[in-house]
Amino acid sequence: MSTKDFIEKDYYKVLGVPKDATEAEIKKAYRKLAREFHPDANKNNPKAEERFKEISEANDVLSDPKRRKEYDEARTLFGNGGFRQGGPAGPGGFNFDLGDLFGGAHTGTGTTTGGGGFGGGLGDVFGGLFGRGGATRTQPRRGQDIESEVTLSFTEAVDGATVPLRMSSSAPCKSCAGTGDKNGTPRVCPTCVGTGQVSRGSGGGFSLTDPCVDCKGRGMIAQDPCDVCKGSGRAKSARTMQVRIPAGVSDGQRIRLRGKGAPGERGGPAGDLYVVVHVDAHPVFGRKGDNLTVTVPVTFPEAVLGAEIKVPTLGGPPVTLKLPPGTPNGRTLRARGKGATRKDGTRGDLLVTVEVAVPESVDGKALDALESYREATVDQDPRAELFKAAKGA
Repeated sequence: MSTKDFIEKDYYKVLGVPKDATEAEIKKAYRKLAREFHPDANKNNPKAEERFKEISEANDVLSDPKRRKEYDEARTLFGNGGFRQGGPAGPGGFNFDLGDLFGGAHTGTGTTTGGGGFGGGLGDVFGGLFGRGGATRTQPRRGQDIESEVTLSFTEAVDGATVPLRMSSSAPCKSCAGTGDKNGTPRVCPTCVGTGQVSRGSGGGFSLTDPCVDCKGRGMIAQDPCDVCKGSGRAKSARTMQVRIPAGVSDGQRIRLRGKGAPGERGGPAGDLYVVVHVDAHPVFGRKGDNLTVTVPVTFPEAVLGAEIKVPTLGGPPVTLKLPPGTPNGRTLRARGKGATRKDGTRGDLLVTVEVAVPESVDGKALDALESYREATVDQDPRAELFKAAKGA
């Protein structure tokens, strides 16, 4: 997330919630919008994909109390178009005094002494967004996000599974202990003076900060670059971890596992792991949301006269369903609680579609019985209503 996001983006508007929304309201709004704009539900729709990214970004900030507080404080001060230093306030800005803003007390000689100042979240926002006089300590850096893929069987996707994932990511170089220097004694970057950031003017007397190009935002430069990481302090690291895939995942679903990505630097948090799930098809069962589907053949007499039929279930004993007399081809029956596992632990249903089986050939008594049936029902034309409706249209 760029430093301008805290000023320019209205995350409350993105989620459609008021600024005093509770955590529960934010969570509810995010879930509703995420379902609506999820890439799985909007195949080949770039606008929906971009909207989903905006929704996720807004939720990442507003669902974290600390980050939300920093965001609110920054928006309060900068959300109306920025500040203007000294002089009359122009459109979209207002007057302020730099000494008062940063907590200094003016002396009679016009100098500023220490004391007061910002504490907690707002001070961090200023420290991260705007240049300060003199060097500041190098900030911790969050680890990179990692994306991986896993293929599950149909049954594993329904019931959940723990699978091993082998991942390659960037991690602190073991050879130089993450310093980037052979001897472990890097020097302070002269460009950013160890801050890892450089300032660029943005008008109005302020400057926004960007990662330093020379040290790649690390604040330090290797005097004798490490042979393994070439002075970056980072090296490729392979590891295998056991990942729990929750029950009820669908094909193509993207799961986010917080803090399971690449390790951070200088005490920074680890990134996130995103796992894209692929699900193999099943020869008998299908999936429709939380429900499983199956097509079961029945005989003509069973469909006409009614019967009790046995139906297979996924990973369990068969169930017996009652087929009402006169059941038409294609009717769907329901076996409750025999579907996919939901997030709350309950299960969906098994939807059983009846398919009347027509034999390729008949002879003997069966043929005689069918001929007798045809003669007995010769006056019954199943297409009469079809022709009547067609003629009326």
